[in-house]
Formats: sequence, structure tokens, C-alpha cells
Amino acid sequence: MKAFMDEEFLLENEVASKLYHEYAEKTPILDYHCHISPQEIAEDRKFDNIAQVWLGGDHYKWRYMRSCGAEEKYCTGDASDHDKFIKWAECLEKAIGNPLYHWSHLELQRYFDFHGHLTSENAEEVWELCNKKLADSSMSARGIIKKSGVTLICTTDDPIDDLHWHKQIAEDPTFDVKVLPAWRPDKAMNIEKPDFTDYLAKLAAAAGTGEIKTWKDLKNALSARLDFFAEQGCIVSDHGLDYVMYSPTSDDEVDEILSQRLSGKTVSKESEIKFKTAFMLFMGKQCAAHNWTMQLHYGCKRNNNTRMFEATGPDTGYDCIDNHTPAAQVADFLNALDKDNSLPRTILYSLNPIDNAYIGTIIGCFQDSSAVGKIQHGSAWWFNDHINGMTDQIKSLAALGNLSGFVGMLTDSRSFLSYTRHEYFRRILCNVIGKWVANGEFPEDYRILGNMVENISYYNAVRYFKFPLEGK
Repeated sequence: MKAFMDEEFLLENEVASKLYHEYAEKTPILDYHCHISPQEIAEDRKFDNIAQVWLGGDHYKWRYMRSCGAEEKYCTGDASDHDKFIKWAECLEKAIGNPLYHWSHLELQRYFDFHGHLTSENAEEVWELCNKKLADSSMSARGIIKKSGVTLICTTDDPIDDLHWHKQIAEDPTFDVKVLPAWRPDKAMNIEKPDFTDYLAKLAAAAGTGEIKTWKDLKNALSARLDFFAEQGCIVSDHGLDYVMYSPTSDDEVDEILSQRLSGKTVSKESEIKFKTAFMLFMGKQCAAHNWTMQLHYGCKRNNNTRMFEATGPDTGYDCIDNHTPAAQVADFLNALDKDNSLPRTILYSLNPIDNAYIGTIIGCFQDSSAVGKIQHGSAWWFNDHINGMTDQIKSLAALGNLSGFVGMLTDSRSFLSYTRHEYFRRILCNVIGKWVANGEFPEDYRILGNMVENISYYNAVRYFKFPLEGK
């Protein structure tokens, strides 16, 4: 029987072990998509206790705690940090087969040097141990980032953001990790949302281009803000979509749809899709013109529990996978940009794991010599970033495309301790490759294999996104 989460955790043969320990483990971390706060990095936040850095804003954990019958006060409510941690420990000891069990214990091992397993019986002891470690100056927000071997972080930022904190970080000579903004314009696209018109007023004010009354006005405001983001080092956009919508229309019709919405009327679902199609085509062309990478996250049905959404707000654990499979729409959307020679480097992430194969076949239709893996099958996302989900994504990409060109893992997290997810991914990657080699499906050539693992772990992303880092 293997020991619990030791150095060979998830590594099932000698090839996998060698690939991880001699190649993957030694490469830095590049976190090109996350939701951590640039303000907390700029101010180098100190954490009073483990609950603040571990449980605050983590809807993964809240969701699991509710499934164990925990009261809401221990999740988003007003229970003390200590009581929330104790409740989390009570729940975690039962989380067999759940990635939260692995993530939590990797974090306890790497950041707090705790190599046991957290239970309801030792929770007080672990609480004290972690809090004592957090009191050390090296365990501030910046200290954790440096300890993790991170070289670059992309946050997620609204077009109206003044990027003040990013400027402050960039101008600070005492911190050499690059923290870049990423463009997330969903609020300017979501014409069906109640606050859409209020948001456009804020966008117009931030852009300084005048009131937004027409589709042209909206494009001008977005272009102004996009240029501002580019000046601050942004080279990545990210778009959260229910699904990839493709229903092309004329500028005149988009104008009419926008005018209808600005007058206070509700637009039809058909009009909503036409507006969002025009919006995303415009965004794709802008990304191509600025040499940015465009990320499309889709397949999520959000805020399903109306009662709890009204009580706790968005991003608190009430989302699920959408079973809509827009294979034709994705292909048509990419083709519409490609026809105009305006298809940027694009990463496709579907929350629905049944979409792996169709993404694998679609990306092969639009690859060219401008970039290795110009169109990427993004890493297993959200409900899929567990052993089976990551393994399936890696195998599907390898079977239908070029795994060696994959840009690898991201945290997609709000926690500074989540960098161990990169380790989790790398161990799974090395184990999948190790099994292929052990089964005689690929030669035991470490010049090729080691270079491949290092590239997927880090260097492919440096080159693909064109980040201002040293490539290999």
C-alpha cells in the first residue's frame, strides 16, 4: 500500500516519478488566469488566520460543506473564523475521492509543513500550527507567491477598472513577480442583465468617449479602454459565456437592439444572441489587432438557486454544468474571424466534459504556423479539475491534437494558496505520460519527454501568450 500523499503521490511508475521530480517539479509557475485581488498583492496583505486565506471566497469549499449539512453561517455567514475552520475540518475528513481533499493537504504540506491529515480531532492543533506560520513575514500575500515559484500572474479585470493597483505593483522595485491585468468585458456584453444600462454609463465615464447611444459608441468606448489596458501590459482577454453563440447580423440591427434596450425595453432571446455574437466578433478582431490571446469559458449555468442567490449573491457555489453542446456555433464563430484573417490565439474551455472530443476536432481546423497550438483546448476547468477530469482532457488532447504544444495549468482561484493546483496537474500529467511509456506506446527518451513536460508545465505558456519572461 502506498503512503498517504508522499513524494510519489499520483506517480504510479518510475517513468512518471522521474518526469515529475527531475523536470516538472523544478519549473516555475505561470498563472495566466486567476481571480486573486491585485490590491492584496500591492498592499502585501497579511492573514490573521488560516480561515482568512483558506475559506474566504472559496465557493468550492462552501459547496462541499453544504453537502455535509453545514449551516450557512459556516460558509458565507457570520460564524467566527475559528468556527468556520473547525467546521471545514469536520467536513474535510469525509471528502474521500474529492479533489478538495488533495488540494487542502497539498497546501498544508507545502505552506505549513503539516504532513498528517486534517480531522475533527486534530483541527485545533492544525489551527494553531497554521496561524503561527502565517504570523511569519514570509507568509504574506507576496511571500506566498514567491515561495510558490510564481513568475507571472494575470488577474481578471473589468474594462472600467483604473488598474491603480497594477500600476503600483509594476512600479515597486521590491517585488519582481509580474502581475498583469486581463480584460474581462462580460458586463458590457450581457444586454439581458438588469444593470446593463447603468454599466454602460460607467463604461462611458471611464472611456471618456461620451454617452453610449449606439453600437458605434459602445465599440469606441471599448476600444479606448482596451488601448488603456494594453498600455498597462495586458495581453490576455477572458470571456465568460453561457455558451458560444453565433447568429450573425448587420450593424444596423445591432444598433436597433441596443437602442431598444437603452430605452428600457426587454430584448428577445434571439436579439440577445445576435447582440452577443456581434460583441464577441468585435472582441475577437480587437484581440487579433492587439496580438492578444482570447480565452472563452463556457458551459456554465449560473445562480440556479434563486433563494440562495438573493441571500448570498453570485459566485457562492450555486452554479452547475450546462448540457448545451455548441459544436457548430464554436466552429462557425472561429471561422467568421478566420475568414477576415482576424482570428487571434484562442483557448476554449468548456465546463461540460463531454465536449472534450468536439473541442479537439474543432481546434484542428484552425491551426496554422503563426503559433504552436494557435487554438488551444484549455485545461480541465472548475468542476473538471480533478484526477479524472484532468486525465481525460490530457488524453483527449493527445489523441486529437498536439499535447506537446499545450499551455498547461492555471489556478482560476481566489486563494493565494492555490498554486499547489499546478503541482497536482503536473503529477497527473507525468503519470499519464509515464503509463504510455510503461505500456510501450512511446519510447523512454527523456530528452523528448523531459523537454515536453517542462514546456507544458511552463515554457509553452511563456511563448504562446508572449509574456515578458525568458522563454526556453
